[in-house]
Amino acid sequence: MYKISTLNKISPVGLSAFTDSYSITDDVSSCCGIVVRSADMHEMEFHKGLLAIARAGAGVNNIPLDRCAESGIAVFNTPGANANAVKELVIGAMILAARNIPEGIAWASALSGDDISKQVEKGKGQFAGTEIAGKTLGVVGLGAIGAMVANAASALGMNVIGYDPYLSVNAALRLVPSVGIRRDLKELLGESDYITLHLPATDSTKGMFNEELLSCVKSGAVFLNFSRDKLMDETALIKALDGKLGGENSSESSSMGKISKYVTDFVTAGIHGRPDVIVLPHLGASTAEAEDNCAAMAARELMDYIENGNIVNSVNLPPVSLGPVAADETRIAVITKDEPDPVRLASAMFADNVIKAAAGGTRPSSDGSAVYGYALLKLAQPVTSVPKVDGVVKVRVLQDM
Repeated sequence: MYKISTLNKISPVGLSAFTDSYSITDDVSSCCGIVVRSADMHEMEFHKGLLAIARAGAGVNNIPLDRCAESGIAVFNTPGANANAVKELVIGAMILAARNIPEGIAWASALSGDDISKQVEKGKGQFAGTEIAGKTLGVVGLGAIGAMVANAASALGMNVIGYDPYLSVNAALRLVPSVGIRRDLKELLGESDYITLHLPATDSTKGMFNEELLSCVKSGAVFLNFSRDKLMDETALIKALDGKLGGENSSESSSMGKISKYVTDFVTAGIHGRPDVIVLPHLGASTAEAEDNCAAMAARELMDYIENGNIVNSVNLPPVSLGPVAADETRIAVITKDEPDPVRLASAMFADNVIKAAAGGTRPSSDGSAVYGYALLKLAQPVTSVPKVDGVVKVRVLQDM
């Protein structure tokens, strides 16, 4: 029986994806897998029997990826499982901003007296907004969520342009056929009436939207951030909202902010309470459907890794798969560090056996200081011993249960 621990409240529907070979436990010291949402794991001690951690969501900032790799622990996330939930919230957020809905709700809720209807008719004009149809939406990052947002916005009549340094033009057009691709981020920022971010939070993207980039934003644009708060240089953002950032064609500050409104899913002290900021309490993936999808996907990833050694959607080890373990099959899973060819090393370790199939790959650590590898071998005979070899972090012997 495989034991799985959960560190947050995880969807029962998702956890039901585990087969009868698995049991859910609160004891993290005896489990072989962990399902987590937002719990901070950076100070956790990991016992030797822990094989994998699955984040029921996309972001993994709460998990020490490199320390896990060093300990031979695979870390998974669930990209795309909550994409529809975030997409719908982003579209809703654009409409909130365009139609001044939060301000209108607050004003209407504060009315009193017997003549409320008259007050509404007299005062509603102050909340007149604009329509999003015909406006230009710039999508920064065309992954699972960004592509869905782009397609939905296009269907609503928006002109959509996109930027993704990791996608070719042809690859981007396959995801969002109607999008106009920009290879220069500054160009996209200068053209867009609305800008939405869909990038991961990494060392290279932390504070990415600084004074230099925000100065390129089209004056009066609405900026939406439903990815990560760390992407935004908050000091620069406040200057952009206050009209204290110039632009390439401006020699002095304007009374109108470069950004007219900032809509975000992350509450921070610096922007909280500003009238030009709409803050949501991190609701992006907070739907019953998304929580079910993320938990079920996390469960399937853990089972495939624990039982078959296959890696799909890991964020600290490379993708490797040899399908399900067959009857009477012996399979070896090897995690390596700073080994350029993990399959070669693993094959040499079991050279006295017959290797029927092999697959592997490498992945750099998040800080670039190491390279972790993974190899899967199908062997013809059972393994009686596992040699100790330099550069090997962990070896597992798997076979059909």
